[in-house]
Amino acid sequence: MLPLSAVLLGVLAALLAWPVPAALARAGWTRRDPLAALVCWQAVGLAGGLSIIGALLVHGLSPWGHSLPEAWWHWVTGTPAEEPVRGDHWVAQTLAAVLALELLGVLALSLVRTARTRARHRDLLELLVSPAPDVDARVLESPVPAAFCIPGARPMLVLSSGMIEELDAGQLAAVVAHERAHLRERHHLLLLPFVAWRAALPVLPAADRAHDAVRDLVEMRADDVALAELSGPAPRRTLAQAIVAAAAGGAPQGALAVNGGPLAARVTRLVEPADPLPAWGRPVALAAALALLAVPTVLLVLPALLPT
Repeated sequence: MLPLSAVLLGVLAALLAWPVPAALARAGWTRRDPLAALVCWQAVGLAGGLSIIGALLVHGLSPWGHSLPEAWWHWVTGTPAEEPVRGDHWVAQTLAAVLALELLGVLALSLVRTARTRARHRDLLELLVSPAPDVDARVLESPVPAAFCIPGARPMLVLSSGMIEELDAGQLAAVVAHERAHLRERHHLLLLPFVAWRAALPVLPAADRAHDAVRDLVEMRADDVALAELSGPAPRRTLAQAIVAAAAGGAPQGALAVNGGPLAARVTRLVEPADPLPAWGRPVALAAALALLAVPTVLLVLPALLPT
């Protein structure tokens, strides 16, 4: 019989692989508080990986002990198993190792590839851009309105000459504030695990859904941060107009652009803002994210604390 903790971890992994991401992607409250929603998405990704790998390990190592720490130590030190070792135990161990190596390997590979791509684009842009007048950014000669930032160790914020000509001072300040929010809050790091998840598990619909949802939320979060920094009589309309002006603009691979995400939804959200979450909304969302991370952790370590 499978250990109870392995069964519970497997059930949790199944929930986090499909119904939970689907429900979170459809939830209307996420657009009212993108920051809390981003924390929840990170918790879903981490808890999902921990649950599926943990379930496989708990079952695969169960003949060596009643808890994962004990069984793992006995397995590593070559202590004979306390119960018969069947083929499904070896299969579970192998799957756990393969899945862990794939997830971590794809994450590392995505990090390296993205960093290289950004460095290559940054080096090329250095040859083409010039300092922007009156704005802390670089100007790229192009008639198409565009604005983007390249994050990393040497971040770069780029505005096209067409963007500068198209926007007034307030709208330009809104664009710069949006891109600065991406850089300051390291939004590219929030996206990276979901880029890796989608690459590692391309057949899992939840991977695409999670990536797209997080991509949209980081843009909405950058909008919110930008609004807090803008002055003027109508900052929401100013930022919305800037987003619309940049709709046709492009950006290099790995960059974060002001016209990223669902433009229509972002503009609607700005000009027709929904009511903010109640005062208890964000604490509840953050508590749910913390609980989601705690459940697989408890299931993995609790048997070690119980008497045999």
